[in-house]
Amino acid sequence: MSIIIHPLSTEKSIRMMESENMLTFMVGQDASKAEVKKEIEKMFKVKVISVNTNKTPDGRKKAYVKISPETPAIDIATRLGMI
Repeated sequence: MSIIIHPLSTEKSIRMMESENMLTFMVGQDASKAEVKKEIEKMFKVKVISVNTNKTPDGRKKAYVKISPETPAIDIATRLGMI
């Protein structure tokens, strides 16, 4: 089971990145918020403040990950090649 499938680079996710220091990822169907938080912290060496998830109409799962203010989400997105 993979927890993080891929980052999302949509207009809304870029706006959230700039205004709320959030990153958006597609995650595995049975990934919990705690698992997503742990995985993001391990992958990017950052502190995660909160994780919100929701299911899309086509049955996939999205995670909105709020990163601590000392690490700009844009820096992580740049490392991922999203920007």
